[in-house]
Amino acid sequence: MAKRQIFYSFHYANDVFRVQQIRNIGALEENKPVSHNDWEQVKKGGDAAIEKWIDESMKFRSCVIVLIGAETASRKWVDYEIRKGWNDKKGILGIYIHNLKDPRTSQIAPFYGKSSQGVNPFNNIKFTDGRLLSSVAMCYNPSTDNAYKDIAENLEDWIEQAITIRNTA
Repeated sequence: MAKRQIFYSFHYANDVFRVQQIRNIGALEENKPVSHNDWEQVKKGGDAAIEKWIDESMKFRSCVIVLIGAETASRKWVDYEIRKGWNDKKGILGIYIHNLKDPRTSQIAPFYGKSSQGVNPFNNIKFTDGRLLSSVAMCYNPSTDNAYKDIAENLEDWIEQAITIRNTA
């Protein structure tokens, strides 16, 4: 099977180091993360520039993976990316990343690089019939023992399930 092209949605400031671990899994088509400097340049263009960057970056992707950290659900652009992905008929799934270690804080007790679990961002989005997107889109909470291994072993299946769900919804 060909590697899927994925759009990752996440809270950059809080979670970029956890996200980088998932990007390195290799089961997926390689897509380079935007650098901090590039993102700052995009942000300087205002909301219209950010929307254009997201829209262009999401083209030709088959699935949007929301990497859920402690504050992801409250991020304006994560919400936009989820809505855009769903409306563009892309698979949508969430993965809680609080149990992946962040090398910046991995020596600090009591968390040892882990974070608190965020809330499901799909609860923020309602269909016209009142159902929440969370009733359709799956969120996965990897093992606390070895979150990286759990994600690596299941990511391709989760993506295929998300695409199937979207194609039938």
